[in-house]
Amino acid sequence: MMTFFDCWIRVATDLFSQALAGEPEMSEALPKPLPQGTFGFAATVGGDERGRFAVVLDASVLETPLLGEGMDQKAGWGELLKETFDAAAGELLAKSGKKCKVEKFEEAAPFSQVSRAFQLKAGERVWQILVRDEVKAPKPAAAPQPASVANAPQPASAAVLSAGYELLLDVELEASLRFGCREMPLGELLELGPGDVVQLDRHVSDPVDLIVGDKIVARGDVVLVNGNFGLRVTEVAAPKKRLESIRCLF
Repeated sequence: MMTFFDCWIRVATDLFSQALAGEPEMSEALPKPLPQGTFGFAATVGGDERGRFAVVLDASVLETPLLGEGMDQKAGWGELLKETFDAAAGELLAKSGKKCKVEKFEEAAPFSQVSRAFQLKAGERVWQILVRDEVKAPKPAAAPQPASVANAPQPASAAVLSAGYELLLDVELEASLRFGCREMPLGELLELGPGDVVQLDRHVSDPVDLIVGDKIVARGDVVLVNGNFGLRVTEVAAPKKRLESIRCLF
């Protein structure tokens, strides 16, 4: 199902290459902390999808007259981003029939939790763009619960932990993130040097794996939390499966 974010990416990719000098290209990238002096703008979206959508950029992009000589670059970026937000709302209606509109547009403060990251490249210059997407479809109203819950089944997680597993809850385990992998001949490994790039088998938009031991226990998106990398979980194995040791969990 197409989302406001999907439409924004399509619109921004096209508009940036058309409206900015040098026809820069926007592509996805891994998020990293931006230096001091960032700037950005946010839209509050209402309708069938609602929430706040914010974009911040490296302030050094203002030093390059991508929006024309003699023009207020920050104001120009504000107008350009406002246009991308409005156009994304229109495309969402055209592509999926969802009605939404930009109800408020304002400057955005820097944020630590990042939904996706992109880079804007023009010649030898590269700038980072960070996006925080909080635009979601409203949740449907919950169905009324029966008055009597005496015979209601226990949650699966409670059933799993009732067999004595609670004794293990204080055990500390090392967890790591896996961005991808690749098989390489030993000869290529020995030839690696500083500056070489090893391409992995995973696209930047694919979720990364949370590994405990040699098992995948969850998957999610990379985010920034107070300047550190973090994982926003989108898939998680059931508690029982997380404790298995004889096979992969996914």
